[in-house]
Amino acid sequence: MVKTSGNHNIRIMRLDSSDEAFDEVRRIGVDQYAVPILASKAFGLSIKVESLDCAQSNIIKQTALSVGADAAVARPVITGCSEKTDLILFANHRQIGEITRRLEVQPFGLKQIAQGLNEVLSHSSCRHTLSLPGCELDLSERTYIMGVLNVTPDSFSDGDQHFEFNEAVDWGMKIADDGADIIDIGGESTRPGSDAVGVEEELARVMPVIEALSRDCEVPLSIDTCKSKVAKEAVRAGCKIVNDISGLTLDSLMAETVAQTGAALIVGHIRGNPKTMQENPHYEDVMSEITCELRQQVQLAESKGVVPSRIVVDPGIGFGKRLQDNLTIIRRLGELKSLGKPIIVGPSRKSFIGKVLDLPVNERLEGTASAVAIAIAKGAHIVRVHDVKEMKRVCSLADAIVKGTPQQ
Repeated sequence: MVKTSGNHNIRIMRLDSSDEAFDEVRRIGVDQYAVPILASKAFGLSIKVESLDCAQSNIIKQTALSVGADAAVARPVITGCSEKTDLILFANHRQIGEITRRLEVQPFGLKQIAQGLNEVLSHSSCRHTLSLPGCELDLSERTYIMGVLNVTPDSFSDGDQHFEFNEAVDWGMKIADDGADIIDIGGESTRPGSDAVGVEEELARVMPVIEALSRDCEVPLSIDTCKSKVAKEAVRAGCKIVNDISGLTLDSLMAETVAQTGAALIVGHIRGNPKTMQENPHYEDVMSEITCELRQQVQLAESKGVVPSRIVVDPGIGFGKRLQDNLTIIRRLGELKSLGKPIIVGPSRKSFIGKVLDLPVNERLEGTASAVAIAIAKGAHIVRVHDVKEMKRVCSLADAIVKGTPQQ
């Protein structure tokens, strides 16, 4: 902020949402009819459109310039020497609305691109309600907490701690009391390098726990599995969510099975499988590739009958990702809003925290808290964590700051 000789305070404003722009314009006493018009000019966006041909990219750029916006394209596009290019559009909401209106009457497939721009724009500020069998979760006002319950002997963080039936049930009841909104029950470790277990073994681990908690606990249950048979039996026993970290890639019947059960579905992102996923994973553009692959799997789920309002996306932190990939995902998490689905992230105690802080798994509480808070600021709707009590406090403060909705 600069205080000039004329006693004027001058500062650059950092407006992170349309709501903030509305509030600031209204605060200075603008005519009520002008508030939405002016606010739409304040909140700038950068939208990337991939794989355009020369005609498409040149028309979009010229259209952007004509309304006071701009677009970045590859240099050879100017001379028509490039067959394909990506484009980054720099514009505010009002300008994008005018650009799409003009593109809708253009040839070269630009009408479809205009429709895509409008769809992405609508997703960027939409409110989400997750439909579960028998209930709905309003994800707009606060961040929801998914507590981890691993009924396994070999999970990376808490393997063997809750493997016995009574210990598992007690832990489920404890994290419910600590503030978990969802309990995620898993019977197969998905740590890097882990071996898969058979369907019957996985069912033997999780089913008694699911049956007990569904009877004695009011918190919705989730089954963490990549197997359609396990998902079907778990939902029959009381689970309302199927959390598939493979994003429907390891069992071709998973999407159809989830659709038949009526459960909600978390579509995770992974490269390979837990056994191989950390063997030299590579991305040219991690956010582009994750977004594209998640979109494909969401479309697959919907084509098999999964209700759109019952789908959540997970970028898969730690699942076939390098250190820098994980950091980038959290920093640019908001880009997943273009999918139009609620976003869940699971940074809890993971190896990228240990690598940055040089700490073992049992000393990553503060690192997890930092990752959770930043993920919320970047657009996470649900966080999957081990330390529910502590992360509940982190989420409450982060929500108060980011959403302006302190929980009383």
